[in-house]
Amino acid sequence: MSDTSSDPVRYEVTDGIAVLTLNRPEAMNSVNSALATAVGEALEAASTDPAVRAVVLTGAGRAFCAGADLKAISRGESIAPEGHPEWGFAGFVQYWTAKPVIAAVNGFAMGGGTELALACDLVVAADTAVFGLPEVKRGLIAAAGGVIRLQRQLPLKRALELALTGDGVEAEVAREWGLVNRVVPAGAVLDTALELARKIAANAPLSVQYTKQMMHRTQQGLSDWNGQWGTEEPWAVNSDLAVTVFTSADAMEGPLAFAQKREPNWQGK
Repeated sequence: MSDTSSDPVRYEVTDGIAVLTLNRPEAMNSVNSALATAVGEALEAASTDPAVRAVVLTGAGRAFCAGADLKAISRGESIAPEGHPEWGFAGFVQYWTAKPVIAAVNGFAMGGGTELALACDLVVAADTAVFGLPEVKRGLIAAAGGVIRLQRQLPLKRALELALTGDGVEAEVAREWGLVNRVVPAGAVLDTALELARKIAANAPLSVQYTKQMMHRTQQGLSDWNGQWGTEEPWAVNSDLAVTVFTSADAMEGPLAFAQKREPNWQGK
């Protein structure tokens, strides 16, 4: 097995769960082109692997992600994923995957780190984590999805408070506001995220994937997954996706397994 200790992203799949670990701890997992490219490639691998049922995104060391690598930018270097600008910041924030993605926020997550968390479906945070969009303090704007997604995931005045002051909020406050699902001690973040992932992975793959798609497509107005869907009538979307799920082999297997008092054997089709 090759040594992945120096790779910008570590990618491991165990029992249907793909774990993507941002692996630049010496730079607080800040995003340069190598990391962005590796994240996008790992997410593509997870998206196209039928054995993967859920994805966990976390960071090595004491930070989740400190945002863009400002040193790389100061040297005039691109931080975009090589050959795939459509993947967006960190090769992640505009990369739609049907698989549920859980952020295991192990530490500092201001700026781009918060934007990565906003692009995930669920968030487990360490009690030491801090979230926020400080870009206005630096003459910038949270253009990696922050000013799009924050207002979709929080009441508007909460979102405006964070975005306009640039101040951070601790993990427990983020949980109370609805940005975070679980707050746990730092040492339990990855295990808690994996526990959630296993619960999801135990369910029928098509049911999970189309449930995720339905919620994102009909949340409100245009989807924040640019280019995926326009404004759609929610019941029409619901009917289309329901037909796909209800006519699948898994839709027959679920009731049969229940009637036979056994665990279902999901095929993902």
